[in-house]
Amino acid sequence: MGEADADADASNGGGDPQKLKRIGAGAYDYENDARWAGYWSNVLVPPHLASRPDVVDHFKRKFYQRYIDPDLVVEPISSTSSTQSNRSAASSSSTPSSENARARDTGSSARSTGASQSPPTERTGNSLRFDGRTIHFSINAWVLFVASLGILPILPKDVASKAYRLSLLGTICSSAYSLYCTYGKPRAWNMPAIQPWLQSIIVAKDFVHLMFSLMMFTSNVRFKIVLLPVLCWTLDHVARFLRRNFARSSLYRRYMEEPCLWVETNNTTISLLCSNAEITLGFLMIVSLFSWKRNIIQTFMYFHLLKLMYHAPVTSGYHQSVWARIGRAINPHIHRYTPFLNTPISAVQRWWLR
Repeated sequence: MGEADADADASNGGGDPQKLKRIGAGAYDYENDARWAGYWSNVLVPPHLASRPDVVDHFKRKFYQRYIDPDLVVEPISSTSSTQSNRSAASSSSTPSSENARARDTGSSARSTGASQSPPTERTGNSLRFDGRTIHFSINAWVLFVASLGILPILPKDVASKAYRLSLLGTICSSAYSLYCTYGKPRAWNMPAIQPWLQSIIVAKDFVHLMFSLMMFTSNVRFKIVLLPVLCWTLDHVARFLRRNFARSSLYRRYMEEPCLWVETNNTTISLLCSNAEITLGFLMIVSLFSWKRNIIQTFMYFHLLKLMYHAPVTSGYHQSVWARIGRAINPHIHRYTPFLNTPISAVQRWWLR
């Protein structure tokens, strides 16, 4: 009876803790976790693979391992699903004699065949994905270095100006490349095809970064605070890439592990700092309207971008927190000293929350 109970427990997952963890990962409610939207929007997957359920499930387990249960073992994406159609086509077109020969040689050559065919296929897929991610990482590492130079107050003005523009240009390239790898391009260049494509990318974090960088790159008003969100974005990306791909490197463990771990554990603080800088920039652009470098249209467009950040799932939590704190600080003074502003502020709030 004891052996039967043990077998029953093993068959139900009691003897395999990883099976229970995989069941928990499969039952987790990813859609109601705001971190999942941000995580998935930063995963570089070709468009033809992003719609495959096995690929999505794989990255859901990676997300679960990172944020929920670090002890969950996530295996690499198997190449069997991508080669099943080829194998079935080959088996249907083969002759009976070749089928018999394959059946006779199964016991002796199956392991050698799997060892000689499957790993190269899997390595090829991993190398392609790694190359794309390496390109993205290289751009972000370059932006991190240039933006760090541009934000320093001790650099000459012309050098700081070049670093400022180069960091924004690098962010434009990085965000556009990430959007292309994740969402591809519209099926056709007409409104019925472009509209759903835009609706899918407009709430992505990379789209927000792209629009922010484009606006600041084309603006004739330059504020060093613009580089603070750029530094936060690139620092987060570089730290995550290093932790995922160089965790076994002795050089990484000696010099980079603690800074990367700090960035990952303080992600909320970094995101709040980034949101504060973005909102502060909006107020600085309002102040710039009273200077000779004013640009009314660009300021209006930037507040549209802030509105998008307020509603987009990947940034809404941080922006709503900052705006709520600003409201608690200034609303009592407005009600007390300038009550005539209540009507225009209410109209702006209705537009903002629409």
